Amino acid sequence: MTNALRRNGRGKQNSLFRPTPILTRMSRITERSADNCASFAGIASKTAVFLVITLIGIVAHLILMNGVFAAQPEFTTIQLAEGFNAVSVRMAEIVAVAVAAVVGFVCELIGIFVPRTIPVTGGIYSLSQGYVISFLVFKVLGGYEYLGLEALVLTIAVIAVMSWLYTSGIIKPDKKFRTVLMTLLLGSVGVGLITFVGSLIPATRGYVAEIVQKPVYAIALDVVGIVLAALFLISDFSVIDECVREQYPKEYEWSAAFGLVFTVIWLYLKILDLLMQLNKKDD
Repeated sequence: MTNALRRNGRGKQNSLFRPTPILTRMSRITERSADNCASFAGIASKTAVFLVITLIGIVAHLILMNGVFAAQPEFTTIQLAEGFNAVSVRMAEIVAVAVAAVVGFVCELIGIFVPRTIPVTGGIYSLSQGYVISFLVFKVLGGYEYLGLEALVLTIAVIAVMSWLYTSGIIKPDKKFRTVLMTLLLGSVGVGLITFVGSLIPATRGYVAEIVQKPVYAIALDVVGIVLAALFLISDFSVIDECVREQYPKEYEWSAAFGLVFTVIWLYLKILDLLMQLNKKDD
């Protein structure tokens, strides 16, 4: 079957759009390994490793929040919006979460340009993202931590549905799929650029500020972001499928797993933000 895919090119057509630079670079792989090739089980196990490391990051923040940071003097208070509780934060907490965010971003870039480092950089990225997520859920959302659990349940549900849609063939990553995905992506980027430029022009700054402050604006952006992340899952599944069927070397299991985890974390954060926006609107 692999040889047939190579001859008619169908193996490549299944991955017309890749969500992350990590998976985009995988499309240029020319190595093949018949003896020690990638497998679905291997990618699944490495994905689980990254997710467990993310959980470790969450636990690490909780330990620090209730231990070392609790003894520090209060620096300032944070309140997301009217309806949410104001929470006190320490300088050490702000510095720690900022460092975690920067380290995660740097490791993501290193993983993109030096894929062989992903077993390490991917793990550090997952750890940092777990820390940031824990800070948002258990610190900033003080009193509304249940939103984090709701976001997790919804994320799992979306992954399950998109996995079923892909494996059943209902959604195929073909030309039509790529067109829809590119339209949504470019539209989202375009709205962001227009908003940014409009905020810089004195004549339109007031109108932009008024629009941005409306709950429906943020909700709409979150909904589009969730749809995009969900569709990107289809692309991830397609790349993973190609990785196994085209017999990529086993080392590329790390890249496939990291790309999937990146999308899952992005999806979770967008769902969490949507729940926060809906909660603000209700209040």
